[in-house]
Amino acid sequence: MLRRFLRINKTKDSGVSERFGIVLFLLPTIILIGVYIIYPIIMSFWLSLYEWDGISPTKQFVKFKNWVDLLNDSVFWHSLTNNIKIIILSLLIQIPLAILIAVIIDRGGKRFDIFKSLFYLPMLMSSVAIGVLFKYVYDPQFGLISAILNLLHLENLAKDWLGDPSIALYSVIAVICWQYIPFYMIFFIAAISNIPQELYEAAKIDGATQTQYFWKIEIPLLLPSIKTACILSLIGSLKYFDLIYVMTEGGPAGATELMATYMYKSAFASFKMGYGSTIASAMFIIITTAGIIAYFATRQKEA
Repeated sequence: MLRRFLRINKTKDSGVSERFGIVLFLLPTIILIGVYIIYPIIMSFWLSLYEWDGISPTKQFVKFKNWVDLLNDSVFWHSLTNNIKIIILSLLIQIPLAILIAVIIDRGGKRFDIFKSLFYLPMLMSSVAIGVLFKYVYDPQFGLISAILNLLHLENLAKDWLGDPSIALYSVIAVICWQYIPFYMIFFIAAISNIPQELYEAAKIDGATQTQYFWKIEIPLLLPSIKTACILSLIGSLKYFDLIYVMTEGGPAGATELMATYMYKSAFASFKMGYGSTIASAMFIIITTAGIIAYFATRQKEA
């Protein structure tokens, strides 16, 4: 009896020690998340209730005035529309092209390994460096695109790619796709490598063609990865900032203005910290809601 009692207590003690150890090891991460993620989010919502220039020691409590102004702010809705355009074009361009390149590289085997490195190079560059680089590429006078068009005697097609409001956003989206397609390419290459070879061998015995491999084997088995990639692209498209700010600063005439660039300008250029915090809080609500909806939508389809 005594031995059994001691054994039970020993088991309980070891369980408590194990839980204490888990909490102890997680504590630094919990503190970092609290300080650098949760606290700034709470402060953004708190500052959205104030009118403050970000410098003065005093803040004026204005209740929900900033939120009312935001709902009536046409610039904010225009920037949200631009974010939605980026989402749609990113999903239509980045994901299909990344799948196609991943399949081609996978079919090529070791001969195409060099292309993995070449295609992945844009991901190794910072967004700021890419933004500066493409400002020169898009230059209407001395840029690479204008030089190629002149060489091909297609001068009439040359445009002010970043200065024309009608095409500036699409010029920027092209750069975004160039930057992020390699990320999804590697993502899908990893997913394709997990497809059992037995399926290919069985399909080969049945006389399947390469096209049938793609549509009947690879696409169905890649669906979970495609859904994950779509959610990543959706969330990433709603918070783009650095690349577009470097290339256009939201111009010309607000043609490439996004929620993040508008938030930055309001808070740090116009010294409206309260209103900038309101935009940041609205971004948090929109991105979180979109992420949750996308997650449950794909989860229901899987079920």
